[in-house]
Amino acid sequence: MLRIGLTGGIGSGKSTVAARLLERGAVVVDADRLAREVVEPGTPGLARIAATFGPSVIAQDGALDRAALGAVVFEDPAARRTLESITHPLIQARTRELFAAAPPEAVVVHDVPLLVELGMAPNYHLVMMVHADEQVRQDRLVSDRGMDPQAARSRIAAQAGVVQRRAVADVWLANHGSRDELAAAVDRVWDARLAPYNRNLLTGTRAALTGPARLVPPDPTWPAQAQRLINRLQHVLGDRAVQIDHIGSTSIPGLAAKDVIDLQVGVAQLVDADEPGFIADLAAAGFPRMAGNTWDSPKSWSPDVANWQKRFHGGSDPGRIVHVHVREIGSAGWTAALLFRDWLRAEAGERAAYVELKRSLAASSATTGEYAEAKEPWFDQAFERAREWSGHSGWQPS
Repeated sequence: MLRIGLTGGIGSGKSTVAARLLERGAVVVDADRLAREVVEPGTPGLARIAATFGPSVIAQDGALDRAALGAVVFEDPAARRTLESITHPLIQARTRELFAAAPPEAVVVHDVPLLVELGMAPNYHLVMMVHADEQVRQDRLVSDRGMDPQAARSRIAAQAGVVQRRAVADVWLANHGSRDELAAAVDRVWDARLAPYNRNLLTGTRAALTGPARLVPPDPTWPAQAQRLINRLQHVLGDRAVQIDHIGSTSIPGLAAKDVIDLQVGVAQLVDADEPGFIADLAAAGFPRMAGNTWDSPKSWSPDVANWQKRFHGGSDPGRIVHVHVREIGSAGWTAALLFRDWLRAEAGERAAYVELKRSLAASSATTGEYAEAKEPWFDQAFERAREWSGHSGWQPS
C-alpha cells in the first residue's frame, strides 16, 4: 500500500487535487471530513466538547456551532490544544480504521491540512504539496468562500510558511492557473511516479538508473531530499537505527554526481539488519533488501573483508533513486563512508580531482557498474590520503 500525504495551505487547491486523485483510483482519507464526523450529534466527541467549552458552542439543532467554537479557540492556544486533545485521538482512530480497510494494492491519499504543522511527514512514502502564493490564496478565500480579507490573511498567517512546506514536500504542485491545468499536473505525477512507485512497492522492486553513468550538476536540494528520507527511515526503524547519515557524492556541496541519494544506516550489530522484522519494515516503507552487494572493497589499512560487511536496500520511488547501505557502527566500511565524505567536504583540491576522474570515467563507461568498478583503483589511493588528513586534522566519525 502506497501512502501519500497530501497537504497545502488554505486556498491552495488541495481539495481539487484530492478529487483528481480519487478519479485516478486512489483511496482518499479526508482528515477534515473525519474531523466533522467525530463531532456529529450523538458522538462522544461532541459530548466532550460541550462539557469542556459549555453550551454556547452547541447550536439549537444540537450540532456543533463551528463559528462559536472557532471564536473561542482561534486566538487562544491553550483552548486550541484542549480541543485537539479531544478530537485528534478520535480522528486518528478513525483514520487507522480506513487505512486498514483499504485494499493492499491501493494508493491511499491522506488529505491533511495541518500535516506540516503536526510533524506527520515521515509517516508517508511521499508528501504532495499544493501551493499558491499568499495573495492568490487570499483572493480565492474572499471570492470563493466569502471570507473577510483580514480573516483570510489571519488564517494564512496561522499556517506553516513556504520554507517549512518545501522542507517536507517530495512533490510540489504549483497552482496558479486553471483547474484543468492542475488536473493535468496531477495526472503527470500519477502516471510518472505514483503508479509505478506503487507497482514497485507491491513487487519489492527498486528503482535504478539505467544505461551509462550520467553526471548532473550539483543540486542544492540534495541535502533536504536526504533529510526527508532520513526522517522516514528513522520513523520506520526507531532505535534499531543507531545513526543515519547522508553519504556519497550528493552529500558533498558543489560536487557533480549521479543523481542518487546514498544513505548509511548504522546499526549496533550487523545481525540486527538481518532480522525479518527489520527487512520487512524497510520493504514496506519503500526500501526493499537487494540480494548481493554484501561487502565493500577492503582497503589496505583494514584488509579483512569481515570489517567491510554491509547490507544493501534500494528505494522503490522512481522519482528519487536511493541507495541505503546498512553497516555496523564502528566497522571499517561505516567509518570509511563518513571519512570520505568529510575529507572531500574539507579539501577543495581533492574535490576537483575527483570530479575530473568522474567525468572521464563516465564518458568512457558503458554502464553504471562499469563506472563504479573503474573508480576502485583511485579509491584505494584516495583513502590513504584521507586517512593522513584525518590524522593531522583530528577527524573523528560523528
